[in-house]
Amino acid sequence: MKATGAEKIIFDNDLTPVQAYNLAKITGLAVIDRFQLILEIFSIRASTYEAELQIKLASLRYELSRAKERVKLARMEEQPGFMGLGKYEVDIYFEAVKRQISSVKDKLKKKREERQLHRVRRAELGFSSISLAGYTNAGKSSLFNLLAEETVPVDDALFTTLSTTTRAVQFSKRKVLLTDTVGFIDRLPLKLVKAFHSTLEETVLSDVIILVVDLSEPDKDIKRKLSCSLDTIQQIGATGIPVVTALNKIDLIEEDELKRKIEYVKERAPNPVPVSALTKTNVDLLKQEITRYLEGFVEASFSVKINNESMSLVSELFDRAHVQNIEYEGDVVKVVFRSIPWFADRVKGRVEKLGGVFKNEAKSEG
Repeated sequence: MKATGAEKIIFDNDLTPVQAYNLAKITGLAVIDRFQLILEIFSIRASTYEAELQIKLASLRYELSRAKERVKLARMEEQPGFMGLGKYEVDIYFEAVKRQISSVKDKLKKKREERQLHRVRRAELGFSSISLAGYTNAGKSSLFNLLAEETVPVDDALFTTLSTTTRAVQFSKRKVLLTDTVGFIDRLPLKLVKAFHSTLEETVLSDVIILVVDLSEPDKDIKRKLSCSLDTIQQIGATGIPVVTALNKIDLIEEDELKRKIEYVKERAPNPVPVSALTKTNVDLLKQEITRYLEGFVEASFSVKINNESMSLVSELFDRAHVQNIEYEGDVVKVVFRSIPWFADRVKGRVEKLGGVFKNEAKSEG
């Protein structure tokens, strides 16, 4: 620390308040852990009111999980004036943080309701929805700018995008809605996943996901980041949505090496398409691949008696398909949904097994 002239010490693992305090006391420097580092980066990058609220919620939940230790330190007068509460009672501290959490959640709920209204309006207009996802700094915003002819911030740094940006774009004579989302990262703490739920739900509710991968990186990094991205997509409940992988930054790779890398990721990446957002290479090919999945959606409906099994099916539909309408009439639930064909067939089998009625509608154009 002295040799490097460090101003702050960062640990890649979680630290308890006692550990952080003891280390700070010994070194005389601020000591933070991985979670706090990510929060600091998020705070710098936040460019909208909603992103600021999401970061605040994550910070408060982090504080709440460590409340007992912090209060214990404060009682020992290790942290005089801690939280400005004076008495340092656990219940007082808990209530103060909980009130703040409740306030932030209410504000985020209002923002989510606004987004839902926009989403309903888009559905009424018949627009398909495509979201850009992937590891942070993979080139999502650059690809978004190219496809949407936009100028959202692009930077060679982590978490340039913390809020969603949605624009209408043309895909094969069809107008669709393209959304740029927050980047994924290894071991993203669950509290941050929860805090950014309203941002990530744009991915969950899209018709196709463009998973952007930086192909110019070493194989081990590609494998790790691709695995992290696919795991995050599963974690947020978007596993039923078709994924097209944009293997980005091919302009930085020699031809022979490019062929080898494409073979390397072919088994790992769903529907890979090598592209360059910088040189606009294979952008039309990417659009064709995406359009293929938009045209493959089907619409179906079913009615089934309400019981634990049928409600479990309905719950899964909200995670794995696009529920257009749901009605409850007496002891029967009626659902209209859109999904990829194989999933609709699976739902049909389960509905018929439950004694319900399943109906295929006309093929959807997205």
